Amino acid sequence: MIELIIFITLLAFGYIFGKMAENRHYKSIFAREKKLLRIPALTIKTIPQDNLQITGELVSGSVVVSVDYFKRFLANLRNLFGGRIISYETLLDRARREAILRMKEQAAEKGALVIMNVRLETASINKSSRKRNNVGSVEVFAYGTALAAVSNS
Repeated sequence: MIELIIFITLLAFGYIFGKMAENRHYKSIFAREKKLLRIPALTIKTIPQDNLQITGELVSGSVVVSVDYFKRFLANLRNLFGGRIISYETLLDRARREAILRMKEQAAEKGALVIMNVRLETASINKSSRKRNNVGSVEVFAYGTALAAVSNS
């Protein structure tokens, strides 16, 4: 009986604190996306042939985001029945957006006007060696070429 109480308590804490952390993170993401909207991140590979003198430099952003206990429990239930695992979808959405934001922040520090040839890489980091399919956290790495105009002074 005590194990059930502990389990339910952990689920409740995981839900409450996980939801609070996720909401706080999304609020931060929305504010920073609005601020960095002026720097487009494009997947095109070629630079438009204008008569501008530009310089390019590699920029990147990386983030590791973990899923909370409640969402891990829901995902394990969903694995039994099949279907979309929405709790992991929001985890990947936050990680992807955060990595792009960190890349854009690095580009803004370098005075970039645009980021070209943007690419995303993901990796799953397992928390437990006992369970092969248990996702502990996910890493997303965003990178691209930041282009800035060269001043002729």
